[in-house]
Amino acid sequence: MGSTQPPHTPQPVLAGTSRAAVFLVFTVDHGGEEAARELLADLSGLVRAVGFRVPDDRLSCVAGIGSLAWDRLFDGPRPAELHPLEPLQGARHRAPSTPGDLLFHIRARHTDLCFELAALITRRLEGRARIVDETQGFSYFDQRDVLGFVDGTENPEGARAGRAVFVGEEDAAFAGGSYVIVQKYLHNLDQWDTLPAEEQERVVGRTKSDDIELAEDAQPADSHVALNKVEDAEGEEQPIVRANMPFGSLTRGEYGTYFIGYCRTPAVTEQMLRNMFLGTPDATHDRILDFSTATTGSLFYVPSTDFLDDPPAPSGAPAVFEAPAAGPRPEDTSLGIGSLKVPAAMTATSPKVL
Repeated sequence: MGSTQPPHTPQPVLAGTSRAAVFLVFTVDHGGEEAARELLADLSGLVRAVGFRVPDDRLSCVAGIGSLAWDRLFDGPRPAELHPLEPLQGARHRAPSTPGDLLFHIRARHTDLCFELAALITRRLEGRARIVDETQGFSYFDQRDVLGFVDGTENPEGARAGRAVFVGEEDAAFAGGSYVIVQKYLHNLDQWDTLPAEEQERVVGRTKSDDIELAEDAQPADSHVALNKVEDAEGEEQPIVRANMPFGSLTRGEYGTYFIGYCRTPAVTEQMLRNMFLGTPDATHDRILDFSTATTGSLFYVPSTDFLDDPPAPSGAPAVFEAPAAGPRPEDTSLGIGSLKVPAAMTATSPKVL
């Protein structure tokens, strides 16, 4: 009988919903590469040491590595689809691409464990890397965002989730890994709250109280739901796994959503973003952007735990951050909603998930 375990043990990308989260994004200083490598190799031990104190809190941490850091940290091949996130400039709204060498997505049922692990990670990198974004997320009532809508309803589950997020034989050397895109959105609640509930529902594409997707004939083409549906050539919807969390600061008057989306190929999430910011033949942009401003944006590869525990030899490439310039929608690479051309390898058997 064959093993039911994936060929490479994935990080806890599918850890599920949590009541608390901390998102840390670092840039690694020149000369800090070895400290970053050592931390990544020790990360699973740090999670066990902190989580052991309160095992019922289900502490987990996912580590991602940015494109410009990869060649500085590791020798040899690199993940096939790892690249800096492309900035997008639409007619009205912009999605920035911001620096990010390391991402740590920390989750637990309570904030104290998240904070303790985040502090240990930060101390290990002190003087070797800089925090460029720290966001402490919280669960808001019944998994709602601060706009009042349930978030993450359409996440795939079980084996379908594994097929959606884990790299398979299309990039065998990196099977069991995943790609993740993060963005920080700030919401204009004063403007949002002027809309009646029925109009808010048309912006989002779901009912507010009972979280039901609007019927097809009532779904606006520029709703958030409509523009986040990406299908392959056969018309099959291509899902991602979202682990979004609300955040906020009363002092700064900030109310936001930290978007974090995992997928086995970044092409799916990137197409969603192009639909949102650059539009489609049926919509100029996602209407939710009229109330939400993206302030950060980065793409990372999430290696398997086997990779982190036994990484390739180090590399000595220099540190550089050079975000790609925003430009017009590239006609030769834009895939268009409803016509996402998924590589044939995407249909290959992916790692199984228990």
